[in-house]
Amino acid sequence: MSQQTYPKNAWYVAAMSEEVAGSQPLGRKICGESIAFYRSHDNKIAAVLDFCPHRGAALSLGYVEEGLLVCGYHGLKIGADGKTKEMPLQRVKGFPCMKSYAVDERYGFIWVWPGDQSQADKSLIPHLEWAVSPEWAYGGGLYHINCDYRLMIDNLMDLTHETYVHASSIGQKEIDESPVSTEVEGDKVITSRFMENIMAPPFWQAALRGNGLADNVPVDRWQICRFSPPSHVMIDVGVAHAGNGGFDAPANKKASSTVVDFITPETETSIWYFWGMARNFKPEDQALTDTIREGQGKIFAEDLEVLERQQQNLLAFPDYDLLKLDIDAGGVQSRRIIDRLITKEQTAKEQVAKASIAETPSQSSVPLQKVSF
Repeated sequence: MSQQTYPKNAWYVAAMSEEVAGSQPLGRKICGESIAFYRSHDNKIAAVLDFCPHRGAALSLGYVEEGLLVCGYHGLKIGADGKTKEMPLQRVKGFPCMKSYAVDERYGFIWVWPGDQSQADKSLIPHLEWAVSPEWAYGGGLYHINCDYRLMIDNLMDLTHETYVHASSIGQKEIDESPVSTEVEGDKVITSRFMENIMAPPFWQAALRGNGLADNVPVDRWQICRFSPPSHVMIDVGVAHAGNGGFDAPANKKASSTVVDFITPETETSIWYFWGMARNFKPEDQALTDTIREGQGKIFAEDLEVLERQQQNLLAFPDYDLLKLDIDAGGVQSRRIIDRLITKEQTAKEQVAKASIAETPSQSSVPLQKVSF
């Protein structure tokens, strides 16, 4: 049995809201859990184990009728609570209850808690100001990538690779020539890199033009990567006309955004990667939003092959001890937080198991029962 590599007692982004629409459920594996997401009564999102208690069919292959999820194999109907409600000409209400999951629809995403349902607290879902403020615009997408989710965290917490992987868009030699600093604040990790008096790369030249600014003058550039568990990375990025304060420059002197990264494990070697960019300049310009999303989508697609080939190499050479440099500090510190959360989760499970054993009557105290055949 492989060792657990991700916390399960946490809120993960499972889908974008538009992925679950009408009467069609969505089947998606999250942290090893096969889940059917669908819209129940009043269009409220619901999630149950993607397993029909009748013959084991995938419930996500069915459809929704009057708020109930109908199995597409024999018509069994199941509710948001995981209980079987009815089936044509059959008495099925005594069927075992299937696992249901705590879910919430917020900020245009569907969030799920794949672990201990008794611990699911919706107040723990992070607040996303850019998703609720009219001063911000957002555009993003979804990639399925065959890699360990921690490799993506490493990738995002060290942007040195931009010089090489994204040379034609956001990369430039000044990135890996500039020092990076790493700070840990509780369960959060922050890595920062600042570059002064440089020329903007193509992506940021376009962003400057999009904000009505000159793109052929020196700029100050910044990258501030913020990891928070279980696997969310928000990156403050941007450029400002040089000498105006960089990150703190006034809005009419810079083009800045927040790169949004929700990394959701599917299995130990595959992920659902929800990516996007939120910006607080010209939020009403939908054409600009579409252009930025298209450009960013191409940039993240360049990471896909790198990460999948990296995963293949790591599986092929499991005993190789990888080198760790100062630029890796953000990813290393993020992994330490993840490991601490997993250990805490597993310790709690062990304590519950021990308590359960202690409360179970010994074999000698259980009276013998006569069995008739």
